[in-house]
Amino acid sequence: QVQLVESGGGLVQAGGSLRLSCAASGSIPSFRFMGWYRQAPGKQRELVAVILNSGGANYGDALEGRFTVTRDPAKNTVYLQISSLTAEDTAVYYCVAGGASLYWGQGTQVTVSS
Repeated sequence: QVQLVESGGGLVQAGGSLRLSCAASGSIPSFRFMGWYRQAPGKQRELVAVILNSGGANYGDALEGRFTVTRDPAKNTVYLQISSLTAEDTAVYYCVAGGASLYWGQGTQVTVSS
C-alpha cells in the first residue's frame, strides 16, 4: 500500500508564497514521476507540475514561473514552491505519483485572501 501525504497548505495573503510537501510511504514502487494537480471550486482538476526521474519538469498552462516543482528521491518527497499567490490559486492541491500505477494524496487546501 502506498500513501502520499501532503502538507504545507493553509491561508495566505495575495502576493505571498507557499511551499507544499508530499511524502510517500509504504510499499513504494519505482515512481517515474511525482507532482501536483489542483482543483478549484466548480472546476476540473488540472495539472500544476510534475517532475520526472530524469529531473525534467512539465508545468500546466501559464503556470511555469510562479510554480517550481522539485523532488528529493532519497526521501520520496516532492515539493511545490508557489510565489506571488493570487485568489485564482485557491484550490485543493493534490500530490500524484506514477509508475506502473497512479497514486493520489488526499489533498491540501490552499486559500489565498485578497
